[in-house]
Amino acid sequence: MQFYGALILLMTLSVACGLTCYQCQGDTCADKVTCPNGFDFCATTELKGVITKSCMNIKTCICPIKCCEGDLCNSAEPTGSSVLLLLVSSSINHFFL
Repeated sequence: MQFYGALILLMTLSVACGLTCYQCQGDTCADKVTCPNGFDFCATTELKGVITKSCMNIKTCICPIKCCEGDLCNSAEPTGSSVLLLLVSSSINHFFL
């Protein structure tokens, strides 16, 4: 029973921490920040070739600012499936199933 109490406590603490976004300016982006209250989206802006990433309020998410919802969603990583992953899964399916 104590295990469940500790589990519920840890889950509540992780939810209370808030949204995490990348915050940087330029090509390399590794700085992660916890957004303050009222900032519920991550944003990416490109102006004259300079990329800026930060936390953003929904009211200020207008063109050309690209906003997304979720932890670290403003990363530079592509969100689609990689060709290598598709080839490996196809090979496993073909040879072993």
